[in-house]
Amino acid sequence: MLRYLTAGESHGPMLLGILEGLPAGIPLEAAFINRYLARRQGGYGRGGRQKIEKDEVRIVAGVRHGETLGSPLGFLLENRDFAHWQGVMDPEREARDEEKAARRAVKEPRPGHADLVGGLKYDRADLRDILERASARETAMKVALGAAALRFLEELDIHVAGYVVAMGEAAMDPAELEALSFWERRERAAGSPVYCPSPRASEAMVEAVREAARRNDTLGGVVEVMAVGLPVGLGSHIAAERRLEGRLAAALMALPAVKGVEVGLGFGAAYRYGSQVHDAIYREAEARRKGGYTRSTNRAGGLEGGITNGMPLVVRLAMKPLSTLTHPLPTVNIVTKEPSRAAVERTDVAAVPALSVVAEAAVGLVLADAVLEKFGGDSLKEVKRNLEGFLAQMEAHPSP
Repeated sequence: MLRYLTAGESHGPMLLGILEGLPAGIPLEAAFINRYLARRQGGYGRGGRQKIEKDEVRIVAGVRHGETLGSPLGFLLENRDFAHWQGVMDPEREARDEEKAARRAVKEPRPGHADLVGGLKYDRADLRDILERASARETAMKVALGAAALRFLEELDIHVAGYVVAMGEAAMDPAELEALSFWERRERAAGSPVYCPSPRASEAMVEAVREAARRNDTLGGVVEVMAVGLPVGLGSHIAAERRLEGRLAAALMALPAVKGVEVGLGFGAAYRYGSQVHDAIYREAEARRKGGYTRSTNRAGGLEGGITNGMPLVVRLAMKPLSTLTHPLPTVNIVTKEPSRAAVERTDVAAVPALSVVAEAAVGLVLADAVLEKFGGDSLKEVKRNLEGFLAQMEAHPSP
């Protein structure tokens, strides 16, 4: 099974990440991971921080000569902006710049952020102690770790793509999206300024971001993640914590600013008859990863009973508009207890395109974990043999 841990603050010296559980023999180089990190930093609507940082991972453990060793992976990402925050964020007491730290102290919590609740929970007088870790900057390391998981999945011919389907009221036509294959969605999203597979919708989303900027406001949206090549049998119906819908939902709801997750039709299924929701089963002997069966539709989003059915996995995430506003909302100063205006930190107008990359990485981590749970193996070759053995077993199902 996979376990991972990240550490670091938004304006601290660096981000650290450890990923344990990937088998030996996976081709992995920093250049592969850096492509994901560059995508996370892109997308129309990002703010000034992305002009300062140029995220490039340093692999410090678990890889030798471009191949994983089976031991924990250790990643490091330096925060270039730390150079401007040393007197404020340096871990050493002696390095504290009293004047600068006082100027950067946060006493006016931002509505919608973790500032106030975190300050109360952890008994911190300066809310910077909360917002530095609650910041979405942490997702840079999650993307790096997720990229390693996605590299493993690629070796098993499992592929994952995240893309934007809505920003504010600008949305992609569902019929247009449905007509596109996985590969078309991924390729078209890569050429869009907002990572959307539709040129028409991309233009509308760019204009929506511009309008939000003109209003000194922020914008949320909807991201979809699709995975293809998954075999039947990942996850389980046996226990709640093993159901793949729950594992995916937990990982995706834990991402900053995400307020909703759905699989397949999701909430739309609640407004239809059962005959309009469920996917009829047909025989398709050559579909090995589907167990020799297929569905005429994919309203379940590739999951039935907490288990993959071989159809494409489809999940969606709703992202709220970012909490830091340049025209801040009313709040209360935690020292004086008087009405005030919320603190203003550097922010984006919209980070929905970035979320599509983070969500892709998060899904990759969950799926890699589920693959290892099902097929096990200390080396990539062993995992591949186990997968092939399971596919052969399904061809002979039911056993005499």
